[in-house]
Amino acid sequence: MAHESHTKTLPADLSAPPVVNTWRTRALIVGVVFSVIAAGLAFADGSIDHVLRAWLLGLVLTFGFAVGGLALLMVQYVTGGKWGLLLRRPLEAMSRTLPLVFVYWIPIAVFQGKLYMWANHGIVDQALKLGQITQDQVEAIDHAIKWKAPMLNPTSFVVVSVICFAIWGFYTWRLNSLALKRDADSPDNTPFWIKKFENLSGFGILVYSLTMTAVVIYWVMSLDVTWYSSVYGLLFLVGQGYQVLAFAILISIALSQYEPFKTVLRQTEQHDLGKFTFAFVMLNIYLGFAQFLIIWSGNLPEEIPWYLDRIRGHWGIIITLDFIFHWLIPFSLLLSRDIKRNKKRLTRICQWMIFAKAFDLFWLIEPNFKDAARNLHFSWGILEYIAVPVALTAFWFAFFTTRLQTRGLVAINDPHVVEILEPEHAHA
Repeated sequence: MAHESHTKTLPADLSAPPVVNTWRTRALIVGVVFSVIAAGLAFADGSIDHVLRAWLLGLVLTFGFAVGGLALLMVQYVTGGKWGLLLRRPLEAMSRTLPLVFVYWIPIAVFQGKLYMWANHGIVDQALKLGQITQDQVEAIDHAIKWKAPMLNPTSFVVVSVICFAIWGFYTWRLNSLALKRDADSPDNTPFWIKKFENLSGFGILVYSLTMTAVVIYWVMSLDVTWYSSVYGLLFLVGQGYQVLAFAILISIALSQYEPFKTVLRQTEQHDLGKFTFAFVMLNIYLGFAQFLIIWSGNLPEEIPWYLDRIRGHWGIIITLDFIFHWLIPFSLLLSRDIKRNKKRLTRICQWMIFAKAFDLFWLIEPNFKDAARNLHFSWGILEYIAVPVALTAFWFAFFTTRLQTRGLVAINDPHVVEILEPEHAHA
């Protein structure tokens, strides 16, 4: 027997609640505090090398939010679904943080000679002098640098990255501007807008996959010039979905304490988002383990050292924790239907997933450097991996809140508005 109920209505004011200003203020304070800590650690360490490594981690993490948000926005336009009505404005705001991510990239471009062997052979010579690599390894590195020189060179690094930023910028501008036009148009034209966004986003997803793969090869994989993986870009693609969904759910639940999200966020859609996130958790570990299994079983001398650098010398502790943090904990918890429908518990899981993503990036990035490969050790510089990414992410979040406030939080001409306003126990 159906329960009697009344369909809800959207509030007149669809703008972001005033609490968003509080979030921005807190984020700016955190950013300033951790920037000071990072400067102090760099002084204690006597070098900016770890600052740049940690900066790269912060860049890749915030890049994942911005460009991953753009990608998930396009996925929503192609697939449809009520979850898109909830996440569309947060995803649009994430995509519009791209200019700040570009600013974050500039120091990496300027100081690439301190990070990449192919940009500065002095890194190889110094590692040999300190006994961190052997002469045979130097010969392998020199061979790889010579073979990959047409792609891995300072000019290509800058040109390819700028082109990719320009492409993402175009899609960000196009999708965001069309979204405003759609809101201002008549609801009768909804089929036209659905088709337009599908056509733009379908090709855009392909372009995103190619450009994102290109930059992660340049920014991260090429830190070890002797190694490659054909699935590397796909791993980052899935990883971005992992972190973007976690962040978008966090924002949605936080906003649900206030209008208009208090009206539109039903437990049904929250549960659906939890299941969607669970799928990315499973896909993430599947790809990661598949890469490991293929390389480990092949046991080729040009491939296996990448894993040995991340397992031996106490790095086995980190990879074990990475497995527990990045997959086991969220997988085990998201199996529960009740947890996915509980706002507080789902919030804690999503917060954990973002931390786990940053932890995984540490495991991916730091062992590429010969002083750290198979040699996990404490130094003041290693703490930069906490201070710098926290500062960059805090400033990014402050900018995100600014972008979030520039338009209404609900797309009023979405065909799912009527459905999502129905009581959850209503029957057809």
